[in-house]
Amino acid sequence: MPIEILLIEDNPGDVELTKIALEDSKISVNLSVVEDGVEAIAFLRKEDKYANVPHPDIVLLDLNLPKKDGREVLAEIKADETLKRIPVVVLTTSQAEEDVLKVYSLAANCYITKPVDFDQFVKIVQSIESFWFTIVKLPSE
Repeated sequence: MPIEILLIEDNPGDVELTKIALEDSKISVNLSVVEDGVEAIAFLRKEDKYANVPHPDIVLLDLNLPKKDGREVLAEIKADETLKRIPVVVLTTSQAEEDVLKVYSLAANCYITKPVDFDQFVKIVQSIESFWFTIVKLPSE
């Protein structure tokens, strides 16, 4: 059974890099992508066109999103009894200390700054995958 990853990312280049990084995976991965915070919440709550989507095993969340930013999305996920156990990895370009403090106060599982270098970006995504899907025991739905 594949691992279900929800990528919440509005930058098409970062979406493509994430797909490339996961292609070489030894683990079977199904990547779903939404481009803004409103769609992310609809996906997670299986509303409307997302009624039949898989429950994600992990969320990769960018902070700088249109419509509803990543901090708001994170707060909603962690305040929702049915969603709060999903690990949320914040993957963002921001290196601001206030962002780091804010997302941890909202119960993010980890905070990773996206590298600008292609090879480093791929290594980061592969490290996330390796850690969360071969080392960590995740809760079942």
